[in-house]
Amino acid sequence: MKIMSYSIETKYKTIEMKEAGYTVKEIMEALNIKNSTQVKTWWRWYRNGETYRFYQQRGKQYTYGKGVKELSEVEQLKLDNKNYNNSQISTNYYQNIYKDYIENYFRFIFLL
Repeated sequence: MKIMSYSIETKYKTIEMKEAGYTVKEIMEALNIKNSTQVKTWWRWYRNGETYRFYQQRGKQYTYGKGVKELSEVEQLKLDNKNYNNSQISTNYYQNIYKDYIENYFRFIFLL
């Protein structure tokens, strides 16, 4: 299977057509896009305000700061803040699980 690479113009034309109410299948046929998931991914990026991802090369880990240096300072700070918040959420989640486990463990021990 051949790996496809689409131009920036194709990506933005896809978004324009999606906003105009075209179906994914119609967009795929009009722009010669091979997979419906690609259209859905571009649409998700657009809705989430991640249009900078249209300019990324394929297969890079941009969320870890190894990608395009052309992100504005504000976008980079937003990305860093999002990553920090996600790590805090998971840390708090596991701390709460551990706390509940310890409380239940000691409650069980003292009942015996």
